[in-house]
Amino acid sequence: MMKKVIFFLMAPLLVGILLMPGFSQEDMEVVDNEGFTKKQRPPAVFRHDEHNEKAEIEDCSECHHIYEDGKKLEDESSEDQSCADCHDEQSDGKKLGLRKAFHTNCKGCHLAKKRGPVMCGQCHVRS
Repeated sequence: MMKKVIFFLMAPLLVGILLMPGFSQEDMEVVDNEGFTKKQRPPAVFRHDEHNEKAEIEDCSECHHIYEDGKKLEDESSEDQSCADCHDEQSDGKKLGLRKAFHTNCKGCHLAKKRGPVMCGQCHVRS
């Protein structure tokens, strides 16, 4: 009897833990800007799943890239890391600084595809 009670208490907890990674970015509303010591603008509005669906992005490494010896590694993803884990606030000559990395990746894609916001206030919305 006690085993059944423990099972019915533990099963929902285990299911919740197993499903959590699948929903980790679902509620994302803004780009993480914790890597900046001096925040000049509010964080960029970014609804992760809505963006990727609209932009038809299925490959996570398209944005969450990993570079080795100056070359992008295909099929390698950094989605379990913050951008600030690899990019310092300022450029060091080898890696782009965090602000430049965001703008190059996001704004660069928008310009190349001629879709999406490119002006400061379109992403960094003041409330």
